Formats: sequence, C-alpha cells, structure tokens
Amino acid sequence: MINVPISALEVAVVESGTRGVETLRDTAVFARKLELLGYQRIWYAEHHHSPAIGAFPPVVLIAHAAASTSSIRLGSGGVLAPNHAPITLAEQFGTLAALHKDRIDLGIGRGPGTFDEATARALRRGAGPATDEQYHDDVAAILSFLVDEVTLGLLPEPWLLCSSTAGAALAARLGLPIAVAHHIRPDTTFAVLERYRAEFVPSRWCEQPRVLACVEVICAETEQEAAWRAGPMDVVKAGLLKGLSDIPFPTPADAAAHPFTPEERQALAGFRAQQACGTPEAVVRRLAQLVAETGADELMLTTPVYDLDARVRSYELVKKHCEATTAP
Repeated sequence: MINVPISALEVAVVESGTRGVETLRDTAVFARKLELLGYQRIWYAEHHHSPAIGAFPPVVLIAHAAASTSSIRLGSGGVLAPNHAPITLAEQFGTLAALHKDRIDLGIGRGPGTFDEATARALRRGAGPATDEQYHDDVAAILSFLVDEVTLGLLPEPWLLCSSTAGAALAARLGLPIAVAHHIRPDTTFAVLERYRAEFVPSRWCEQPRVLACVEVICAETEQEAAWRAGPMDVVKAGLLKGLSDIPFPTPADAAAHPFTPEERQALAGFRAQQACGTPEAVVRRLAQLVAETGADELMLTTPVYDLDARVRSYELVKKHCEATTAP
C-alpha cells in the first residue's frame, strides 16, 4: 500500500527520429494527462548538450505547462544554481508563483547539467566548477532574494535536490525539504536521509524534515513489455558507463538489437533492481517497499521511455493500481 502523494519528473526525452519541437509539444499534453490522473506535481530537469534530452529551460517548460493546466503543481527538478545568477532565479520563479498561485516549486540542484566540459564552462561564462562554498552561497542567496527582493505575493516552494551527504547537510542547515535522487545514485539514498534527518533545523520554509524520493519507474501490462520499454534508456546508460554523453535515445526495436557487454548488462540489472520496472503489481509493491524503507513523504516517478502514449500509460497503470490497493 502506498499512502503518500505521487508526482512525476519529466526529463523531456528527444526520441530518435523526432525533433525537439515535437518534444516541446508533448510536454503540455503530458502535463494535462497527469493532471487528469491526479498526480501531485510535475518537475522539469535542466539538461544541456545531449542528443537524448532536450536543452529546454525548466522555467520555460513550467510556464508552458502552467498555461495548459489548472491545478497540478509545477516546478524545477531542478534548476542548477551554478549556471544562474541567484537573483535571476528568484525573479523568474517569483513571477511564476505570482501568476500561478500555490502551484510553483523551485527545486535547486548543483550539477552542471552536462557531461561536456566546454558546455559547462559556457554556462558559467568560462568559470570552472563551483566550489562547495560557492554553491552554498548561491542557494542562500536565492532564498534571500525570494524573501527580500521578490515582493509579488505568494512565494514558490523551495526544495533542495540531493544525491550526497554534503547536499543533505546543506538542506538540513537551511531547513529545506529535500528531493533525493534515488533514480541517479541509489547507493547514497540512505546515508543522505540519515544525515538530513539528524541535522535538520526548522525554518520558515519547513518545520520538520520533509522527503521526496525520486525513482525510475517503467510500468507495463507484462514484464516483457516493461523490459522492452526500458531498453532505450539502457542504451543511454550504457553509453554513460563508457563516458559517452552523445548517445541518441533509440527506438525500443533498435535498443533490443544493441550489443550490450556482459559487464554493462550486470551494471544495468543492478541499477534496475534498485528502481521499479515491471507489471503494475510488481511496481507498486516495489514503490511501497521504498516508502517503508526511506520514510519518504512523497514519491516522484521518472519514466524515460520512447513514445508519449507509452509514457503516459506507465503513469496511468501505477496510479490506478495504487488507488485499487488503497481502496476500502
């Protein structure tokens, strides 16, 4: 049984054989469909210089989706603080919150959003990676500007994205809710949560620890179909294991013919075991286990599959099975 809200992370996959403009079109359709299904929120991730994921600014996708929906919460998962001036993020998300009251989240992360060093430097106007101190100062400045400079009324809800204990310590010190990147680094999840809860200091943003856990979910009517749908992202992940970030997002048929090495298959199987892939019964059982193990207050599902209808169907199956298992 899953008795916590369920949300979605949309990474705006650009499918092989399609154009980015088609992905943009799909984002509004996706948001409307998940709103009808009763999902809590949708977050959009910041990525750059990848043939598989569109370089669409989260603030633009949020505005686009908000104009197409009426109630679902929308936010960044996340905007990457080192790439932006703190006051700019405060102004952008403060404006969104004023236009769409009580619907906007500001999820803040650290990474560059790219594996390409030249792109990372271009995003930072030639500067190198941010130090811990610079990142901490940027997050604090964003929060300060939200309170002191953005006077448009209701503020966006800030979250800190974390995949390390250092990030957990920062979220705890600032009293922010935390979004744990279990879908990226499942090996650090429990250490992150332990430190966050142990060091949490109440703030104007959050009175007690609040945890959202993001997990990769691919759900279909059969295990075979779920594995088929998972294939394209497996190809992209296998490329990343070799340090390759220029892998397009293939069709399931092309992915099925991909020559994975035994080492890649072992690594992919180990990662998938930490996520949730399979039939509705298996997926919801795994999600319930994660809630029990992590004590998460909310789950966020990311479903990187080829074809909008298949992606929406995965979310639909999960939501319907969750509701069926919690019905009296």
